[in-house]
Amino acid sequence: MRDVSAQPTPAADPAPASPLAPYTTLRLGGAARRLVTAESSDEIVQSVQQAQFAGEPILLLAGGSNVVIGDDGFPGTVVLIRSRGIEPVAETAETVTLRVAAGESWDGFVARTVAAGLSGCECLSGIPGSCGATPIQNVGAYGQEVAETISAVEAYDRVADEVVRMTAAECGFAYRSSVFRHSDRWALLSVDFTLARSPLSAPVRYAELARRLGVDQGERVELARAREAVLGLRAGKGMVLDPADPDTRSAGSFFTNPVLDGRAYETLRRRAADAGLGEPASWPGANGVVKVSAAWLIERAGFGKGHPGPGGVAISSKHTLALTNPTGDSTAALLGLAREIRDGVRDRFGVTLHPEPIMVNCAL
Repeated sequence: MRDVSAQPTPAADPAPASPLAPYTTLRLGGAARRLVTAESSDEIVQSVQQAQFAGEPILLLAGGSNVVIGDDGFPGTVVLIRSRGIEPVAETAETVTLRVAAGESWDGFVARTVAAGLSGCECLSGIPGSCGATPIQNVGAYGQEVAETISAVEAYDRVADEVVRMTAAECGFAYRSSVFRHSDRWALLSVDFTLARSPLSAPVRYAELARRLGVDQGERVELARAREAVLGLRAGKGMVLDPADPDTRSAGSFFTNPVLDGRAYETLRRRAADAGLGEPASWPGANGVVKVSAAWLIERAGFGKGHPGPGGVAISSKHTLALTNPTGDSTAALLGLAREIRDGVRDRFGVTLHPEPIMVNCAL
């Protein structure tokens, strides 16, 4: 386990704080009091135990792609998750279960499964971050989500002080959520993904992806073809990390698509009709709920692509849901833009948008 904060120093002369901005895709965030790199599950557990014993706050940080860190940084220990390893742990004629270390690159893992002829994650190509972070918010895109393939996770339970294996049901997966989403009880160590042995993708559910592929929804295509199409769609929206593209200095989609009950959706429809905006972009769900496009709400509330915020931040020039940091250096500025958008949507439509990234020492 490597301590990257500084060489050991006496207690009277604490190690200098370590900036966190370089460890996030937004390139924002103040300093951590202490920064530790953990390269195995054992080191993750040890790092958490040591910080907990010292009474310090703890932040686990891997790819840094779905996090907004405040300008004051983090007043405790930040553990950088850098564990590696992918191994098969169960096989049948139809499936393979792979155990993946928390620090493995998510897109690297997806590329590997596609090359191996394993279906189930191909539509999640190009998403930045680590495999261990995907269960936290039940990562999803283009009609797939990780809850469909996760069969178990291994985690360190800070309350019980033990390593536990949790079934998918125990993870409490929901739309962009899980039992891990708003709790620091667990430190995720590895994830088991059960994938189908198939050269073809899962049925294409997402209309935009089907159009890109030139197929009907519900059809299957070659895994590599599905991955290529998703990467193309994401790149066109500035959602594939590219140092040369300032639009990719973001935390991905900043707001989740709101899920409304029937009454709230009818109220939204009336407001949209009265304003001459037509039918809101939406998708029906179970039990009468409707998921509404946050991008549609943002654009119709007057916030288009490239809309500038304070201090050099802006809405992406490619994708309305992404708030970018092309030239800024302040989390406060980013949150100021987010509040402007949230309040504008609420005033126009009566719908409150909620942030998708994890907020660390800051709030919207």
